[in-house]
Amino acid sequence: MKTDRPFVLMNMAMSADGKIAPAHRRFVAFGSRRDHANLLALRATADAVMCGARTVDSAPMTLDAGGAVYERRRQRAGLAKQNLRVVVSGSGSVDPQAVVFQRGESPVIVLASGRTPKSHLAKLKRLADCVKVFGKNSVALGQALGWLRRDWAVKRLLCEGGGELNFELLRLGLADELHLTICPKIIGGKDAPTIADGDGFPHLAKAANLMLTRQRRVGDELFTTWRIRPKSR
Repeated sequence: MKTDRPFVLMNMAMSADGKIAPAHRRFVAFGSRRDHANLLALRATADAVMCGARTVDSAPMTLDAGGAVYERRRQRAGLAKQNLRVVVSGSGSVDPQAVVFQRGESPVIVLASGRTPKSHLAKLKRLADCVKVFGKNSVALGQALGWLRRDWAVKRLLCEGGGELNFELLRLGLADELHLTICPKIIGGKDAPTIADGDGFPHLAKAANLMLTRQRRVGDELFTTWRIRPKSR
């Protein structure tokens, strides 16, 4: 069946109380080495890896394949040696010192919106391989994903957060699968970010519904896979 956008996976690790970072929102790695290996294994199945600007600003993320082992795995599957790297920023305010711009062998694409100042766009064009504007006040993700499919041949896209980007994908019905690691921590904090932030669904009837398709326990971590059902269900 022909589709006009990539198949979209989301991968997140969260504490047992549903947090992905403390309330200060600065990066703190609390998943195990096994969880990191799971992340890289998922990247090895994707044509592109996508993150929001706050995520790449707060964490030392290259968004690349993760080494020779995963490069070979990608090539055996018929994929490019390295995945494309996509950063989403409605305002275009991405830290120019972010690791994603300093390291890695594959192209970096920045998706911005019409409210991005021209000065920011100019800076981003010096940092990234491609900068593309979609939407007026926020990135029109549906249009952006369609462009990634048409112009960059992205059939499978992995989103690694943050919570606001995840929520927009869910709200718009653009996410297909969720890979969620539940870690043995309680972080707490009413302002601590979760896997889906943003405005939230106003009514439970509009919530994104999930169906558990796989789970496995490794030590005290629980690795789960969920199919995201159509909004109409």
